[in-house]
Amino acid sequence: MPRILIITAAGQNVKGIHSGLAQRGFACSIASPQKDIIEQVAAQAPDLILLDINGSPDSGRTELFQEIKRGRPLPIIALVDINTIESSDINPEVIDDFIVGPGDVNELVLRIKRLLHRFNSTESSEVIRCGDLMIDLAKCEVTVQGRPIELTFKEYELLRFLASHPGRVFNRDTLLNQVWGYDYFGGDRTVDVHIRRLRSKIEGPGHIFIETVRNIGYRFNCNS
Repeated sequence: MPRILIITAAGQNVKGIHSGLAQRGFACSIASPQKDIIEQVAAQAPDLILLDINGSPDSGRTELFQEIKRGRPLPIIALVDINTIESSDINPEVIDDFIVGPGDVNELVLRIKRLLHRFNSTESSEVIRCGDLMIDLAKCEVTVQGRPIELTFKEYELLRFLASHPGRVFNRDTLLNQVWGYDYFGGDRTVDVHIRRLRSKIEGPGHIFIETVRNIGYRFNCNS
């Protein structure tokens, strides 16, 4: 179920859109631009943002959403009032599409699906996504709920390898060979130590990605 975060200063203005999207199978939530948007995006982990502009001044909006997109390539659709469309700031560096409000919900759904398909297709070969966890293979960056995670090189390589083979169980020797190399002479406890450190950085309540398979090894589970 795609998650939509509607950012608006007047929740009443988007009540119909919120209801219409919910009826069509989208999980919608509303956030206020007066609060910490980056924190709200991290908490909600949306697949797309619907931004209610309605002629409001930019007030640093461009820089804010550029920062959000740096953490995660998140599509943004602007909701613009017909009377203020010429004065509204629709910055193409930030806004991926727009619709004139209150807008036709069926048209909005089509625009949302098109953008989600475009972004998912672009990411498919360079990004591994599992719930709130995203691994950007091109940039060698990892985020959870949009929050950057600092990993060592071996921690990143271990996570990348496991996440590239979801559901498959690997023993410690295989992980040592794949991540550390065949000429590595350290013990298999090295794997356990790195798994423990990795879990402490990417997992938490409701976020379990690496499972221990008793007497065998580890596997990456995207369905936990």
